[in-house]
Amino acid sequence: MTLRAVTLRVNQTEQTLAVSAQASLLAVLRNDLLLNSPKYGCGLGECGACTVLVDGVAARSCVIPAHGVAGRAITTLEGLGTRAVLHPVQQAFIDEQAAQCGYCLSGMIMMTAALLARNPDPSDAEIRSELSGNLCRCGTHLEIMKAVRRAAVLMRQAGAAQAAP
Repeated sequence: MTLRAVTLRVNQTEQTLAVSAQASLLAVLRNDLLLNSPKYGCGLGECGACTVLVDGVAARSCVIPAHGVAGRAITTLEGLGTRAVLHPVQQAFIDEQAAQCGYCLSGMIMMTAALLARNPDPSDAEIRSELSGNLCRCGTHLEIMKAVRRAAVLMRQAGAAQAAP
């Protein structure tokens, strides 16, 4: 297997790694960078467990070649907020206890962050549509909906606080 250098900007940190031309972004994130929030689910980009943000857009990292995102801004759950200051979406999911097993959680949070960045006040139908590609079998769907609505409020409040003189 031939390795090629690739420079990735993950969670605001640039790193150059030697990876196979066939390596998925998910494999590099988990195996080389030890970022375990994106999960391997289906390997086909269908379940959403591996969702990350690429230039602020939700993307399925299991089907993206690592070399294909060189130089682009990649954000995982680890880079969304910090331990000291959680991102409003992370805080909302905690507040609403929107997790059971947690396998889908990172993908749900990343999809929610992308949605609210585009649409700060989505309807329930828009939330359901956005999250419909993220599979969850635990039964926390009502809590997830509450968390997304709460996150929207928290993000609007944070935006208003930043805009205030």
